[in-house]
Amino acid sequence: MKNNTRRHNLRLSDYDYTTPGCYFVTMCTDKRTCLFGNIINGTMLLNDVGLIIQKAWLQIPTHFEQVTLDVFTVMPNHLHAVIIIQSIVGATHASPLQKKALLKRRLVPGSLGAIVGSFKAAASKQINNLFSHPGKSIWQRNFFEHIIRNESSLERIREYICNNPLRWHLDQENPQRDGLDEFYAWIDKEGKNFRDIKRCQE
Repeated sequence: MKNNTRRHNLRLSDYDYTTPGCYFVTMCTDKRTCLFGNIINGTMLLNDVGLIIQKAWLQIPTHFEQVTLDVFTVMPNHLHAVIIIQSIVGATHASPLQKKALLKRRLVPGSLGAIVGSFKAAASKQINNLFSHPGKSIWQRNFFEHIIRNESSLERIREYICNNPLRWHLDQENPQRDGLDEFYAWIDKEGKNFRDIKRCQE
């Protein structure tokens, strides 16, 4: 059944997402399906789709000037990353779909949403070409973000991302998790302290 409910804008209304700074982002697959590989003995083993995701993510700085990538981890059904916007930016040769998507979704060129949207579109196109499934949905439409405001938060987030495969059994994106990770309680608390809204639209 088609849902005709109008989507709400879940981003901070008073925050400029082209502002220089660090962002913790999480992008999940559609229906949280594990598409990118498997975790064995605490190590993420990427399959062909996971390798496409990794390569597409690493190419972001070649498409967006003055955007720097920090740590990131491709998990079975999501990607965690820290992305740094050093100044207001624009795409140089990102996905051909980007200009059309920007107009359709009313995104600001160079914003965090535009960067994430361009990455997801490029990765989806490559994956669908690999399996000859044009137009197949790979990602959830939304993504989660957290504005990183200090060095201590950055270090804690970096540690979490790097150790994420070891904590897969606690990960809230894992459909078979057997516990709760205290990191999520911490990130929620910090977000509320700064009035962040972490689920965004790209």
